[in-house]
Amino acid sequence: MKDPTHLPIPLPALVPSTHPPRILFLYGSLRKRSYSRLLAEEAARIIGAMGAETRFFDPTDLPMVDSVPADHPKVAELRGLSAWSEGQVWSSPERHGAVTGVLKNQIDWIPLAVGAIRPTQGRTLAVMQVSGGSQSFNAVNALRILGRWMRMFTIPNQSSVAKAYEQFEEDGRMKDSPYRDRVVDVMEELFKFTVLVRDHEPYLSERFSERKEASAKAAAEAAAKAVE
Repeated sequence: MKDPTHLPIPLPALVPSTHPPRILFLYGSLRKRSYSRLLAEEAARIIGAMGAETRFFDPTDLPMVDSVPADHPKVAELRGLSAWSEGQVWSSPERHGAVTGVLKNQIDWIPLAVGAIRPTQGRTLAVMQVSGGSQSFNAVNALRILGRWMRMFTIPNQSSVAKAYEQFEEDGRMKDSPYRDRVVDVMEELFKFTVLVRDHEPYLSERFSERKEASAKAAAEAAAKAVE
């Protein structure tokens, strides 16, 4: 007989969620006129107009990872927002060919697991970057790697804004341009993927290796009880 943990998992009957998709925005700069924040704010306005509920985490005063206990107020705030979210947007400047420490520090504070709960598993993710010079994709490529490591569903589309200082008005709004059109595309795709994925997350994220481990653990516990 086949190991039951190998058998296909039936798709459960679901009652679709009716609340707006919950999208968390993280950005990677503390500057007063932070272009990664301005890009995230423009994206939030766009996806908010589509019907999503959006929230931001302000990384100001977030301690370096592991420098304080996890019950620090800023850490608890970040983890609470991540748990609330159904999708996330990570927006980073490209600095020295990579994401900034400000954004990486936020991601590093979000644990892969808290007991049996994986705070980011199954959430959707969109990645964006800003550059001071020509268009580049180093930061978004790095963010994709991080998203995969955090077991998130990173959408295919992405945004990379070159010469970001030219792309925003004085009031912080993004100028009409092909760069903004791409942001609209990315937010539309994130909205759709989040609606499609959020109710199926337990089904999509379940893994054979974890079922096998749980089955072995249950068998060992049953054997231990039998000899008591």
